[in-house]
Amino acid sequence: MTAAATPVWRRRTPLRELLHWLGWLLLVLLFVICWEIMTRNQIWAFVWDAPRQAADLFSRMVPPRWSYMDQLWRPLWDTLNIATLGTVIALVIAVPVAFLAARNTTPSVTWVRPIALFVIVASRSVNALIWALLLVTILGPGLLAGVIAIALRSIGFIGKLLYEAIEEIDQEPVEAIRATGAGPAQVLDYAIVPQILPAFAGIALFRWDINIRESTVLGLVGAGGIGLQLKASVDTLAWPQVTLIFIVILVTVVISEWASARVRQHLV
Repeated sequence: MTAAATPVWRRRTPLRELLHWLGWLLLVLLFVICWEIMTRNQIWAFVWDAPRQAADLFSRMVPPRWSYMDQLWRPLWDTLNIATLGTVIALVIAVPVAFLAARNTTPSVTWVRPIALFVIVASRSVNALIWALLLVTILGPGLLAGVIAIALRSIGFIGKLLYEAIEEIDQEPVEAIRATGAGPAQVLDYAIVPQILPAFAGIALFRWDINIRESTVLGLVGAGGIGLQLKASVDTLAWPQVTLIFIVILVTVVISEWASARVRQHLV
């Protein structure tokens, strides 16, 4: 009786090894094809000259024009208002949409849920800058277009995260409340809402923080805020003013990030 042969460990079989390298070859080939398509009309003289142009632009951007700060307080306040009002409007619309999209709270999985999911997907598919561009065309330039653009963009973000939080709740409190003979509104009030309140607070603050960043650039298409000052400064080649606006935007985003993080620590 011969002893059983000692099995030899191999990372992959020869066929799997061949398929592995073939996959890498196809990936490299795809990268080369995409690179060739993207750079077909590229003027490489501009690329080689880019470091010199960047250094020249930077030399004209410093030092910042600090005296221009007096003209930025009002646009900065408008930017914060755009972000805040847009977030509030989005919350008012996204909360019922989220309950309609969640499997365990929707009135109809067949009819109502697909419509709610379509609203969420449609909102998330279009960037806030594109919403603002369309709304400026319809409503005219101003803060109203910016507020609605932020709201339309935020509905999908809030609705998606919130309906996922609703679907992940613990069902035992829901069944216990139902066992007492409570109606759907009471089940919602006493069993579902308390479980999702921490997630709701975190989502709302997180989206408000994101909206502050997005609202800083809506002025580039005429939707008001500090982005309008940025566009005017770039158009007039006032690079020291552009530097100051960049600094103001950076400081604003850092403060909003810090504030939202502190509030989330106390609420969530």
